[in-house]
Amino acid sequence: MVISTSIDLVRIAPEKIVYIASDGNYSTLVQTDNEVRMLSYQLGQIEKMISSQLGSEGNIFIRIGKSLIINRSYIYYINIPKQKLTLSDVSSFNHSVTASKEALKQLKELLEKEVK
Repeated sequence: MVISTSIDLVRIAPEKIVYIASDGNYSTLVQTDNEVRMLSYQLGQIEKMISSQLGSEGNIFIRIGKSLIINRSYIYYINIPKQKLTLSDVSSFNHSVTASKEALKQLKELLEKEVK
């Protein structure tokens, strides 16, 4: 995936992206190597980039609520009452993010359907 701004360009393999969180008019991208990158794009713009650049490969990403796009490959733990989602590869990184109870409930249901 290529993310270009007026002053720089970065190429990131989709599987290296753990999650992207909204931060006002910016977004914070967190990678599997724990590198954190500030992007001058809103989440909606990043969603469009994912679908235009990655096509069906972009299905590894899922938007949760208004403020998160996560890599579904790294979903490790969901706790709805605590509004906690843990993304991990179980060896080198472990990130906890918060999301609304409703968004986590929908995510949990989606994953349960995929398993059946």
